[in-house]
Amino acid sequence: MRDDILRSDSLITALPEAALILDTATDRIVALNSAACALLRTGPEEATRFARYLGTALPGFIVFLEEVVYRGTGWTRDVPLRTAEGETLRCELRARFLEHDPDLILLLLIDLDLMERRTEITETAGLHRAGLDEWKRAEGFFAELERQNQLILNAAGEGIYGVNAEGKTTFVNRAAQEMLGWTTADLLGQDIHSMIHHHHMNGESYPAHDCPIYRSFRFEQVHRIEDEVFWRKDGKPIRVEYVSTPIYDQRVLAGAVVIFRDITERKEGERKLREALDEVAALRDRLEQENAYLQEAITTERAHHDIIGTSPAIQQVQSRIDLVAQTEATVMISGETGTGKALVATAIHKASPRSRRPLIHFKCGSVAPEAVEAELFGQIRGATPGAVRDKPGKLELAHGGTLFLDDVQELPVEHQGKLLHSLQSKTVTRLGDVRAKPVDIRVIAATTLAPEKAVSSGRLREDLLLHLNVFPVTCAPLRERAEDIPLLATHILDIASRRLNRPAPVITEGTMAQMMRYDWPGNVKELRNVIERAAIVSKGPKLVLELGGTGAGTEPAPAHSAIRTEADMQRMMRENVIACLREAGGRVSGANGAAALLGVRPTTLYSRIKSMEIEESEWR
Repeated sequence: MRDDILRSDSLITALPEAALILDTATDRIVALNSAACALLRTGPEEATRFARYLGTALPGFIVFLEEVVYRGTGWTRDVPLRTAEGETLRCELRARFLEHDPDLILLLLIDLDLMERRTEITETAGLHRAGLDEWKRAEGFFAELERQNQLILNAAGEGIYGVNAEGKTTFVNRAAQEMLGWTTADLLGQDIHSMIHHHHMNGESYPAHDCPIYRSFRFEQVHRIEDEVFWRKDGKPIRVEYVSTPIYDQRVLAGAVVIFRDITERKEGERKLREALDEVAALRDRLEQENAYLQEAITTERAHHDIIGTSPAIQQVQSRIDLVAQTEATVMISGETGTGKALVATAIHKASPRSRRPLIHFKCGSVAPEAVEAELFGQIRGATPGAVRDKPGKLELAHGGTLFLDDVQELPVEHQGKLLHSLQSKTVTRLGDVRAKPVDIRVIAATTLAPEKAVSSGRLREDLLLHLNVFPVTCAPLRERAEDIPLLATHILDIASRRLNRPAPVITEGTMAQMMRYDWPGNVKELRNVIERAAIVSKGPKLVLELGGTGAGTEPAPAHSAIRTEADMQRMMRENVIACLREAGGRVSGANGAAALLGVRPTTLYSRIKSMEIEESEWR
């Protein structure tokens, strides 16, 4: 260590500028040259502590040292010094840590007053040397500048090079050579713009007259550029920020000096950070959507019921669920409204390897046609009026899980082609975006129509059906499996009673027989509504049943009248809605509203009330 200090002492003694070596840990001046002694008005034996020359500028010097610690080198003109006699000095401080000891820094003290006096003397002398060729004077100026300051330039961590008024390179420091891969022999006397600054990053040519470096000495302006590209000798680009400053010789513009630093790693870090933030934002949006969806799913029938029954039809459905659940095959479930297609889809998902990811339920007929694309495929901010943020669609939310397309025949035909393309390519493109994102989903579709009828009626594209109908599952109507009604009724009544916080009333044999003789055009959904309504109106120990919107004493339809006309079905549905409105006091939404009694969304019930032209006087 002592040998290193002696060598450093010899080095600064040879420097023409005032220099000292400072131990930052102890504020001790390890060595200083005669120029520093003369500048600080002190002797070598008196200069022990550097803080005595800082006075009130000590905080500023500490901040400067922190910058040097961070960058490895630095300079400042914002820290005035004070001589041993109390005289204030205007100085430029240049610092660099020594490699052999991280606590020692080499500190150069440039007397700005002396520099200005030298400049004035030089300018005055220049007035008497008229007639000299400008470019030779500039070249000589830079040569002298390089000779006197080569040590400082090579000690700097930033790349530094100079150009004369013709754009020819006059000097290049060591850091610039290392960053660019060019040697001094390659660059001196050459047009440096054509070698390192000739093209933009996108490949467009960068003419010299547009270069801020050349403009700095042509228009005598300092230019600070935060993001440009210099090209290395090996043809690779580096991202740089630089300052181009005009240089004068005897009041004559001589060229410019450029100080630059390589910011490639910083820009790459910023890019990765932006991508990470975008990914976090996308995941946050996706999780918010999934959470909202799952909270909604908790309140639906699929969260309260399982597949109940022992009939051959139910056994066949459960057998097909067991066959297909562990595969990735696309499933098409068909059946009348209320036959439990959503329960089958849920059972398939729960028994599949994707059960840890969500089952995303998209009811194709519940969204306005103009909003289907955004709901299904997602959208980016500004894609449509009111789209103030990016939003993932159901396809993205189902990534890694299962997408259940309920009532797929209700999906607008103009969107079915895009859906088919997404399913086949396993990608999704948000509305307003051009980037396709990969998605890994399993699809389960459901339809209330026979698949062939859905195609022949023009409501479902044949190619989409071929993609979806890999493994068909048919849900039988309740009238074809009446033996399941006792189990279903008991199960639904138990759930309804617990929800109402009441003891479950008894289903008598007569009431059960009445339910088993009824045709249940609405299937299990209608059975659930009737049971839940009966649980509400039953005040005694026995279940009071209302079928078809009439009183409890209504006789069931005879067995031979099982067939209902379309008019009968519409009438029964209308009466059922009126009965629910009457029970809920006309309230549609809410926990005890008519929509909750029917097990449908409030928006769906509002649409039915409007289409059925139900007046307030009918349920009051």
